[in-house]
Amino acid sequence: MREAADDMDREADRLTELDSAIGDADHGTNMRRGFDAVRTALAEDAPERPETPGAVLRLAGKKLVSTVGGASGPLYGTLLRRTGKALGDAPSVSVGELAEALRTGVDAVAQLGGAAPGDKTMLDALLPAVEAMPKGLDGASTAAAEGAEATVPLLARKGRASYLGERSVGHQDPGATSAALLVGALARAGEGGGE
Repeated sequence: MREAADDMDREADRLTELDSAIGDADHGTNMRRGFDAVRTALAEDAPERPETPGAVLRLAGKKLVSTVGGASGPLYGTLLRRTGKALGDAPSVSVGELAEALRTGVDAVAQLGGAAPGDKTMLDALLPAVEAMPKGLDGASTAAAEGAEATVPLLARKGRASYLGERSVGHQDPGATSAALLVGALARAGEGGGE
């Protein structure tokens, strides 16, 4: 989560630029604010700092729901809380267990948002990542990044961008891009065993 917070901070302007073309021009600002809150909640001196991977994700999801505006807060909150719940309180998890738990989280996001692959949403990065994850975190990161890039030619069918109709074509989806950042951070942290 600290890696993700660093990425959201570093990429906030780019996420906002992507969102300015097809959304409210606030995705980067919202993601930075939300992941800053996550970073604070996970700080070494935090009073109720979680100790297990599942508990970390549940707390992160709760923080994102309460601090990220628009649809992104509930969607990312659902993703992390459901993934964390699926992991339970095991002190460590394998990549296979994480992939299975993440699929639970992604399915919950799809249900909450009513989106499907190809709708030009965060699912277009998350679903390829889940499919690739059993083979390794690096592959999942690459698949997520490629999924985000593949949203450029798509017509948005869900979310704010769907209001633009054909004008949504030719723009990379900011939610898919931030989802790819999250998976990339996971891959890097997985190499070193961090949160």
